[in-house]
Amino acid sequence: MSMEHAWLTYRSMTRDRNITTRQLNRALVRRILGYAGRYRPIIILYLITLVLVSLLSVAQPLLVPRLVDDGITQGNARVVTITALTMGALAVVDAALGLVSRWYSARIGEGLIFDLRTEVYDHVQRQSIAFFTRAQTGALISRLNNDVIGAQQAFTSTLGGVLGNLISATIVLVAMFALSWQVTIVSLLLVPLFLLPARWMGRRLQVLTREQMTLNADMSTQMNERFNVAGALLVKLFGRPEVEAGSFSSRASHVRDIGVRMAMANRWFFTGLALVASLATAIVYGLGGNLVVSGALTIGTLLALVGLLAQLYGPLTALSNVRVDVMTALVSFERVFEVLDLTPMVVERPDAVRLPSGALSVRFDDVAFRYPLPSEVSLASLESVARDLPETEAGDVLAGLSFDVPAGTLTALVGPSGAGKTTITGLVTRLYDPTSGSVLMGGVDIRDVTLDSLRESVGVVTQDAHLFHDTIRANLLYARPDSSEEDLRDACSAAHILTLIDQLPEGLDTVVGDRGHRLSGGEKQRIALARLLLKAPRVVILDEATAHLDSESEVAVQRALDEALVGRTSIVIAHRLSTIQRADQILVIDGGRVVERGTHVELLARGGLYADLHRAQFGAAPALD
Repeated sequence: MSMEHAWLTYRSMTRDRNITTRQLNRALVRRILGYAGRYRPIIILYLITLVLVSLLSVAQPLLVPRLVDDGITQGNARVVTITALTMGALAVVDAALGLVSRWYSARIGEGLIFDLRTEVYDHVQRQSIAFFTRAQTGALISRLNNDVIGAQQAFTSTLGGVLGNLISATIVLVAMFALSWQVTIVSLLLVPLFLLPARWMGRRLQVLTREQMTLNADMSTQMNERFNVAGALLVKLFGRPEVEAGSFSSRASHVRDIGVRMAMANRWFFTGLALVASLATAIVYGLGGNLVVSGALTIGTLLALVGLLAQLYGPLTALSNVRVDVMTALVSFERVFEVLDLTPMVVERPDAVRLPSGALSVRFDDVAFRYPLPSEVSLASLESVARDLPETEAGDVLAGLSFDVPAGTLTALVGPSGAGKTTITGLVTRLYDPTSGSVLMGGVDIRDVTLDSLRESVGVVTQDAHLFHDTIRANLLYARPDSSEEDLRDACSAAHILTLIDQLPEGLDTVVGDRGHRLSGGEKQRIALARLLLKAPRVVILDEATAHLDSESEVAVQRALDEALVGRTSIVIAHRLSTIQRADQILVIDGGRVVERGTHVELLARGGLYADLHRAQFGAAPALD
């Protein structure tokens, strides 16, 4: 048996047979064929090359009787020369067709990877933020890499493997029966000698493979969590590098041990196949040799049968597991389609319009909101931690919320933690849609406007501004890619960060590190503000933008904020009440409702919740003029 056929047998036998209990989903097959339809001409050419390669692989052994019987034994040098040249020419054509077939296979496979990967990436990008709060990043990346590649490999290997094996086995059997039905029958009776050991070792390898995948996943998880900046910092601050090294060593040792066991199991598998193939060849030589002695066969025919025998067992064994191969392909596609079939919660209506030009007001009209259930926004298979937990419907976070933010004014949201302030900003940016009621911007329900115009009009800075692991320039240009150098410097100057950037050796081309960890908190916030100014939104949302900053950084960021908010409609969340005293109106949120509203002075005079919050931060309220 050739190494190629041995590998096909190995791959087929080591598939997970648990999937054979699944039923064939015709709708899924039609959907897969829809992707394959894009490559129909190439697939047809690929199949033609498979047929030609199979025919050529049989043609060469069939020339052996002429070479031996008509040429060598008869002393006919001309026949020997012509036959040998013919076999050489066939070998060259076979090699060329093999390269062409591989190119077609790669073109189909890589094209399918591109189609699926780009489609999944684009679809995931369109999911609501609720999806990302639940799905594990590693699981998502796995769908884009492992599952997409698995689907591609399953498709191309199943297409090429099943059809190629079927064609090869049929042609080889026809040729062998034509040469000697007795030897062919004996060869077929020996097939169980291949199937039984292969199936037994295949089941053993399945168990080891699943165990290896689990151990590798555990080891990768530890590396992912410890090798990012936050994880590495935690390990160093708590002084546990030895414990971490010991934990990783334990996991790595298990991976090592399972790797040794798999290596030996693989060797047993291939050794067993080679041994059985050798025994089968010996039996054929014994039977065929006796037929040659009796005159029923020629020596050339016997050699041709032995050559064909080497091409018989691999395809027959692989075909015995064709259902496993097909169902494995379907499962790989199912996992990809599972993500593609998840409908985003926030979608743009077909008749959506752009937001009106000019300054924009913001209005909440009797808005109620509850966070969606996991089944509404995510997939259990992407949440390994929470997949077995029962769903519990959460109550309303906002209830009957109504307020107006006039265009060009500053509105501050204050209240205890969990009151619903950040949820309000999430509704303004349409990270979520209200359960009932409506959010209007410029007098238009934001569910009726295009997402592009909404994103262009609204800018957000959070308390933990995220920066990509790239240069300052690249992080700024993310807001407006067509910005000039002058635009970048003006925005940085307005954000009070330009002086610091100019002091850096590489200036705007300085790499900020993973999540911007090479910068201080205040520096990150001011770069985020520069990015906001570069975007020049008409509505600005600041969610604890000065939280967790030291006094000096807070002063610098506050100066930048004062410039950023001029002439813009602004909604600011701040626990530090000193930062919002100049707000045009302050809304006190508690229990998802506006319980107080007014200016700083008015709310202090009222002596309600705002006054209590102020007293908790600053002690006795100041005397009011």
